[in-house]
Order: sequence, then structure tokens, then C-alpha cells
Amino acid sequence: MNWLPQFSLERFKGIVLKEFIQMRRDRLTFAMMLGIPLMQLILFGYAINVNPRHLPIDIRLGDNGPQGRTLLYAFKNTDYFDFIRLLKSDEDGRESLARGDVQFVISIPPNFSRDLLRGDRPVVLIEADATDPSATGYALSSVNALLTTALQNDLKGSLSYLKGIEDPFNVQVHSLYNPEINTQYNIVPGLMGVILTMTMIMITGLAITRERERGTMENLLSMPTRPLEVLVGKITPYILVGYVQLGLILFMAHFLFGVPILGSISLLLVAAFVFIAANLAMGIMFSTIAQNQLQAMQMAFFVFLPSILLSGYLFPFRGMPVWAQAVGEIMPLTHFMRIARGILLKGNGLWEIAPEIWPIALFAAIALTIGVKRYRQTLD
Repeated sequence: MNWLPQFSLERFKGIVLKEFIQMRRDRLTFAMMLGIPLMQLILFGYAINVNPRHLPIDIRLGDNGPQGRTLLYAFKNTDYFDFIRLLKSDEDGRESLARGDVQFVISIPPNFSRDLLRGDRPVVLIEADATDPSATGYALSSVNALLTTALQNDLKGSLSYLKGIEDPFNVQVHSLYNPEINTQYNIVPGLMGVILTMTMIMITGLAITRERERGTMENLLSMPTRPLEVLVGKITPYILVGYVQLGLILFMAHFLFGVPILGSISLLLVAAFVFIAANLAMGIMFSTIAQNQLQAMQMAFFVFLPSILLSGYLFPFRGMPVWAQAVGEIMPLTHFMRIARGILLKGNGLWEIAPEIWPIALFAAIALTIGVKRYRQTLD
């Protein structure tokens, strides 16, 4: 007796045709199958660069002599760095590094030209923002190479004797905020934002679609509530969940990984409220747009992937092309990672993190507004 049912080519064709029809109807899934590989190809091919160029630098020029100005123009003319401004004081340089405006501050000491010609080997100080070691590693070696070759054209004629001196000046590097170049100091604070982004968007992304699929949407619509009240009500409980996650991550970061906490925890919690609200608003927006839970999850994943790649979490943010940085600036994760690293590693205060808070708050307001507009008060 043949226990295996006879394979029917016609039935097989019918199943295949049905799947193609279903795929055509589910346009979002089909778009995701094409969009995600295309997005990964573009991001990894063009946007990801582990050897960043055009890093912003400030220069403290203490010597207007010919050799001091030669070093200044050497930094201005290289494509490895983007010269931002001449500093008036050392305090201005520290403020620029604390705010994250520049990656390096180069200090050319007073009487540099005189000491160089005397053979006294003056010291050029390089202060680097080492909160992201991957962004400074290659650049520091480029700084040393640039300083070594910058004066070659000057050391001619009566100054040619200085060419015989190995390193006519010294280069001293201060890796600020992470002197031991510990990658955990960079990864763990960033992971705080990654975890909150992933969980908050996914949880609230299912909020409305779950009600619809479980058949409880009728009860929700029968209540005398407005769309804004419903959406904010669904978001609020998960703010507490976000703070529980944040507290657990901070505890583990400090006691397990040894990440320093130099700034105010209270300030970080206030900034985290805005960030959590932005991610919850994004998730609730997806929930009002999607037809089912699968679509909501697909939308969440479609946003989550570029958030990680373009935020500076895995790759240097300043190493990406301008268009990729512009997209990354839209993502709340990009700004929150700067806030978290600034507060924990630099001890930043409200003044330093304020430029990063308002873009997150604006994103939250826009996402919540779209969610309210898209919220349907009928089952149709």
C-alpha cells in the first residue's frame, strides 16, 4: 500500500500562485524584502568608514613665527582634518571638546619657532576626545605623520641642520575622557540607547494592532476617550519600564564594566525621559499605521537597523558621508548616545547637552502628532 499521497503538480501550482497573490497584496512585506538588503548594501558600502577623515579640529596658536604658522597651514590644507577655528584660550578648547564640537585640539606653544631653531625640542600638545576610540585611532597616527613632514620645506639652507635632528619637536597626546582607550567606555553607554530604542519601539508598535487582532478594539472605541488620551495612556506605563531598564544598565555599566559616572545621574534621567518618550511615540505611530502586528514589527526593524548603523554606535559618526550624517541626525538614538557619553564620561551639564535634547523632543512631538492623526476611531 502506498502511504505517501500522490504529488499533484496542479495543486502545487495552485499553492505557488496563492503565495504570489498574497505577497502582492502584502506590499509592506514585499517592500521590506527588497528594502532591507538594499539599505544594508548602501549603508555598509557608502556610509560605513572605520578610517574617518575631515575630523573637526581647533588650534591654539601660541606662536606667530614662521614655523608655527607652517604647522597651522599644514592642518588647514589636509583632508584628514577640518579646521574650525583658532582658539583664544585653553579653556575654549576644553569647552569645544566637552560639547563634542571638535575631535582634537592642537596647541602650538609660545615661542615654538624660537625654541625649534635653538634645538630645544618644543612640545606640541594634542588633546583628543577619546570617548570613541575608533574615531581617534587612525587620526592620531595621521597627526604625527603630518607634524613630522610639515616642516620639511622650512628646514632648508641655514636650517638644514635641523633635518639631522630626529624629531626636532615633541608631540604629546592627551586622550581625554578615556585615557586607557577602553572600548567598553564607548560601547556600554551607547548600548543604553540601543536597548531602549529596540524595546520601546517594539513594545508600543504592537499596542493598537494587538487590540485589533484580539478583537478588543471595539471596547476601546466604545470608551468616551479622545485619540490623544488613548495613545498617551498606552505610552505612559512603558515609561516606567524604560526607567527600570535604564537603572539596570547603569548599575551593570558601573559595577560590572567599570564605566565612570562623572556627571549628574538626575540630569541623565531627565534626558532619558525625553528619549524614551520619543521611541514610544515612534512605536505608537507605527502601530496606528500598520494593519497587523507583523507589519508593525517590520516597520520597527526597518527603523532600528539604520538607527544603529548611522548613530555612531558601531562606526565613527564623523567618518560617514554628509548625507549619511544628515540621516543620522534625524534619529533620536544619535543624540541620546552623545548625551549619555557626555554625562557619564565627560561630566557634562545641561548647557552641554541642551543642543542634543531639543531634536529628540521635536521628533517625539512629530511622531505623536502623526499617530494621533492616523488613529482610527472606527474598525473600518
